Amino acid sequence: MPIYKMEGKKNGQQKYRVRINFVDQQGKNRQLERVVYGSAEAKALEASMQREYMALRHGSTHMTVQALFDEYIAAKKYEVRETTLDKSKRILSHHVLPQLGSTRVDRLTAPILNQWKHTISELGLAIKTRKNIFGELRAMLNYAVKMDYLPKNPLQNVGNFKDAYDAASQPSLHYYTPDQFKQYIACARDTAKTLNDWGYYVFFNIAFYAGLRKGEINALKWSDLEGNLLHVRRSIAQKLKGPDRETPPKNKSSYRTIQLPDPLLAILKEHKARHMRVDTYSEEFRICGGIACLRDTSLSNKNKQFAQMAGLPIIRIHDFRHSHASLLANEGINIQEIARRLGHSNIEITWNTYAHLYPREEERAVQILNKIV
Repeated sequence: MPIYKMEGKKNGQQKYRVRINFVDQQGKNRQLERVVYGSAEAKALEASMQREYMALRHGSTHMTVQALFDEYIAAKKYEVRETTLDKSKRILSHHVLPQLGSTRVDRLTAPILNQWKHTISELGLAIKTRKNIFGELRAMLNYAVKMDYLPKNPLQNVGNFKDAYDAASQPSLHYYTPDQFKQYIACARDTAKTLNDWGYYVFFNIAFYAGLRKGEINALKWSDLEGNLLHVRRSIAQKLKGPDRETPPKNKSSYRTIQLPDPLLAILKEHKARHMRVDTYSEEFRICGGIACLRDTSLSNKNKQFAQMAGLPIIRIHDFRHSHASLLANEGINIQEIARRLGHSNIEITWNTYAHLYPREEERAVQILNKIV
């Protein structure tokens, strides 16, 4: 099982290829190669593969779900964003390993997986959360199939979590109307005394007028603003261990350029003038925070404060993104343009969330049909 040094580096780590030759359960000779970055990672992978394929050479695998998890996370490390990897680790560690960790992968039968589903259901989690948990386990077992640890994914015969009312209900969205947002943002402006206070005011204006994700807003720099165009190029993650991480946006579609409306441009122009009075100002200043981005906890507290001052229901920070999309949908803006502005990877995501906000389209359709005599 050799380790080969390859050309290329990532984050300062040398690229390596680990190869293994083995005989599968059908007696066929096979060869698998895996690529990792870093000498320590390569040696760890080599040791892991040696343990796993010793069992395969004898016609069966004794790999546990815990061992599969360890390998899966190691393999996924260089394939996804750090925030995505952290989410997978948390979900699998909290909701899969406690019950299934010691179970052998080749003994994950339908009854065992059904019992696991019952245990998850009894936690009282939202249907969306349960489906996310199921999706993470399915992805890990798909990896096991890819690596020839399993002939097929046993979750295929079990099926995802279902809600009896799920199909009949429309998405439940919380958002502010334009009039409500005016009340909210007026309170934010009234409380702005320091440069940091103005940062919160600008943050929520960007959230409403541009529909960006929280991490995307926190990552914005003045160099991302070009005339009336805003370039979304990065995100900030604060929930990972250690200091803030600047990461790529959520997906390829999240790299986007958005044309900004005049009210937001005026707010940004006014705020940039404040920043330019700071001696250390540069175009690399975060638009809302300056040298460092605003803290997630402080944003949440300010959001509650402004809502209470305005006498409005408290919505999540992510719901300002819904407010942006809902306003456009109610005005009949093409769903594809809304998906582009939001940076959705698939237009179906946008349609499934906001399609019910198009009542005027139904009325217009009936008006057209009424003209047929």
